[in-house]
Amino acid sequence: MALDALFADDNIAREAVYTPEGGTPVLVRVVTRRADETTGFGDARLWSETTRVDLRVAEVPTPRPGDRIEIDGEAFLIQGEPVRDRERLVWTVDLRPT
Repeated sequence: MALDALFADDNIAREAVYTPEGGTPVLVRVVTRRADETTGFGDARLWSETTRVDLRVAEVPTPRPGDRIEIDGEAFLIQGEPVRDRERLVWTVDLRPT
């Protein structure tokens, strides 16, 4: 119930359109995370903006790289492998703009 309340809260989550590659668009709720990330590369440290979202497994059972997510008119593609939380209720996916 707590997870449903989190995804229903308009201050935390928002509506998005999830489209699996070659599939039909589905309206879902996402929690966005637009955190900065610092990555080490040899002796250098690289800063980059990242866009991650949480998706409920109940709404998106099998997200894959290349699937599309549109949030507030901005289109993104899932990149890399989605990661499920410990309870296996939420996917966290990395996005890149299309």
